[in-house]
Amino acid sequence: MKAFSIRCDSPILIAEFTQPHAMLSWSLTRPGFTSASSVAWLHVRDDDLPLGLDPVQFLRDRMSAAGLDDAVHLMTSRDIRKYHGAEASAGFATASSLATVGLGNATRIGSAPVLHERAGTVNLLVHVNRPLSQAAFVETISIAAQARTVALIDCRWRPRGEVVTGTGTDCIVVAAPPGNPKEQFAGLHTDIGTAVGRAAYDAVTFGAKAWIAEQSSLDLAER
Repeated sequence: MKAFSIRCDSPILIAEFTQPHAMLSWSLTRPGFTSASSVAWLHVRDDDLPLGLDPVQFLRDRMSAAGLDDAVHLMTSRDIRKYHGAEASAGFATASSLATVGLGNATRIGSAPVLHERAGTVNLLVHVNRPLSQAAFVETISIAAQARTVALIDCRWRPRGEVVTGTGTDCIVVAAPPGNPKEQFAGLHTDIGTAVGRAAYDAVTFGAKAWIAEQSSLDLAER
């Protein structure tokens, strides 16, 4: 990726920027607007998260031990070596994305909560090459969420008869460089919206198709 370097040192995956970037996410440990030079994924297994454990403190402790206190933190049961990236440009805007995709607890928007035997989540980082206003950040994260959802719909994963639209633990991070002037708009009719939508859609699609193929192989092996 041109926007950031990728370092995979299991159980941690890191996207590193050359300078601090403005970010918006609903990360467990650093939600909302913040500034960071990296986004870090922690791969966890069921045994790592027993009942009664505080997942937020657990994530903080593990990232601190790795020297990543200042990163925006994500947590996933997906093998972080199986990440997928994509890049897209439209006019003056370039977007770069990095995703890990697991659909073990996927569901459909508006459906009643369902207990799942397997964990899974979609963690998505999208970088835009232009400084963004707060309003544009919010619009960008909405575009990334749309792209995630459409990608899953197009993959037509139907674990319970209905096409899924996400998981109960998805997280999205949007990153943009500091500076002025800031872009004020990032909707579907803008270059930023077009680039973000394509890059996010492609990364999630690649990841979802890979995960679905793995499940199909496991199902065949168990027959």
